[in-house]
Amino acid sequence: MQSEVVASRSADQRDSSRESRNGGSPQLDSVSLAIIQQLQEDGRRPYAAIGKAVGLSEAAVRQRVQKLLDQGVMQIVAVTDPLTVGFRRQAMVGINVEGDVESIADALTGMSEVEYVVMAAGSFDILAEIVCEDDDHLLDVINKRIRALPGVRSTESFVYLKLKKQTYMWGTR
Repeated sequence: MQSEVVASRSADQRDSSRESRNGGSPQLDSVSLAIIQQLQEDGRRPYAAIGKAVGLSEAAVRQRVQKLLDQGVMQIVAVTDPLTVGFRRQAMVGINVEGDVESIADALTGMSEVEYVVMAAGSFDILAEIVCEDDDHLLDVINKRIRALPGVRSTESFVYLKLKKQTYMWGTR
């Protein structure tokens, strides 16, 4: 037992030093990437099946998955089609900011309708994806909440007419 703890500590120390050299981002080996790929294909896939596919025991997969979750490398969530759960209007909103972009981005992340916030370079300082029940709800979010934030100079809305592709498989390419 003691040798396992020592081995675990030295592995953790190696991981930490790798993370600090990498700007705080964890280094992912081929096994961790394979586990992520398995879960991206089916987030409910049993650990035993993942273990068989990647060459680890069920317990080792469970530990790796927990570490990936703890490090914020991945999340395991249910992805819905907004239309089927009552959200009839989606839009991407480009926002131009005067002053501190980060404070506006932080305010946007606190809004339940805002699903995605990106600070960007280019025509807009921030891009925010919004999911609403209908056009009135969207208008309320943009006009009374986003435009009311101190520092928001202008917004431009891109209303989604039809969603053709939505995937979350970029993690292991």
